[in-house]
Amino acid sequence: MSLNQKIENVKTLLDMVNKNYAPVVFANSFGAEDMVLTDLIRRNFPDISMFTLDTKRLPKETLKLMKEIEDHYSIEIKTYFPESSAVEEYIVNNGINGFYDSIALRKTCCFIRKVEPLKRALKDKGAWVTGLRRDQALTRKDLEESEFDVDNGLQKISPLLNWSLPDVWAYIKNASVPYNALHDQGYSSIGCAPCTRAITPGEDIRAGRWWWENPETKECGLHLKEKK
Repeated sequence: MSLNQKIENVKTLLDMVNKNYAPVVFANSFGAEDMVLTDLIRRNFPDISMFTLDTKRLPKETLKLMKEIEDHYSIEIKTYFPESSAVEEYIVNNGINGFYDSIALRKTCCFIRKVEPLKRALKDKGAWVTGLRRDQALTRKDLEESEFDVDNGLQKISPLLNWSLPDVWAYIKNASVPYNALHDQGYSSIGCAPCTRAITPGEDIRAGRWWWENPETKECGLHLKEKK
């Protein structure tokens, strides 16, 4: 399937979602995939709102891109932050970088900084759009383009699920879409600064995220699918 056909499929899916599940919101984490969706949504579905989760540990390049995107598309992206009391309690009990000590502590940190703010962002929404792709990780191979998110109680839409990484970058280059400067420094997947590193040629694209863990645990809790 050509890239143009894939783009048209995304538009068709988002049109259906917008008609059947409004209000629809796009969770923008400013990765390469999310830049594609930012451009497509802004051009074709301006009534789909956007939000982001600022964990307070993001790289400066991501924060710079947030402002650049708002200026480039003349939009306001609502930002949700973690509860300060929960962050403070975690740091007092485990240290600022306690997430390196165990998978459980890492997942607790992700819950405080990402999962709980996400629940607030999705409150009273009919569907949320994500930039997930199936070949990003072992944990994402069973996802569907449209499925009910049991944990958050609304429809979850992944329009780029069957796109390849070359598809993503072809769109970005063809449409002159802004993107995170860290991608040019070898970062393929970008999250919180202390949990993200550049990868070397030949490494898996998610190798730079939580690199001290096994592939099957590399999710923050935002996109885990309930096993049937």
